[in-house]
Amino acid sequence: MIDALSIEYFRLEAYMRAGGVTMLPLALVSLAMWLLIVDRALFFRRLYRKNMPLNIASVHLRENRMPDPRRYCGAVSMVVAGFIQRRSNDRRLDRFILDETVLTINRSLNDHLAVIGVLAAIAPLLGLLGTVTGMIDTFDILSVFGTGNAKGMAGGISEALITTQTGLLVAIPGLYMKGFLDRRARNLQQRVARTGYYLRRQI
Repeated sequence: MIDALSIEYFRLEAYMRAGGVTMLPLALVSLAMWLLIVDRALFFRRLYRKNMPLNIASVHLRENRMPDPRRYCGAVSMVVAGFIQRRSNDRRLDRFILDETVLTINRSLNDHLAVIGVLAAIAPLLGLLGTVTGMIDTFDILSVFGTGNAKGMAGGISEALITTQTGLLVAIPGLYMKGFLDRRARNLQQRVARTGYYLRRQI
């Protein structure tokens, strides 16, 4: 098992070295992007689970009672908790507070999604940069040694291809996950808006 891990580690190290200087930025972009993707995916998953029915939300509103986070931790309970924390007991003002709570929650659902999209878009550009630097290295070797240094030429071409491949490997799943998370965010925003509309009539 340890030997297999060591072999895979050395293969990865050789792959990174063959890709040249742009492999480190690509690795950092990939790491940052997936950290944000996992963060958003877990956040949205929590908001979809243990959702409070609207009739229960209405009861909590009438009794001015905060939702139990062990029972309810979904999008509806976020609206109820956010509103109750700021409630003024003035009917007109409370409607404004509820509207502001809904807007604030809906804005928070878009947090980091634009950054994920930017990171996914940057990855193939970094891959293209690696392609350019790899081809420059190849032409430099050609200008000095002609076609007599096949190993040096292969290194430059390898760098060009590896960085392009890595950029696409980072970008394609990143763009897919961006679309998936956008859909989840829109669905949750609609749920939050419906909750706000329903509770507004109860105030």
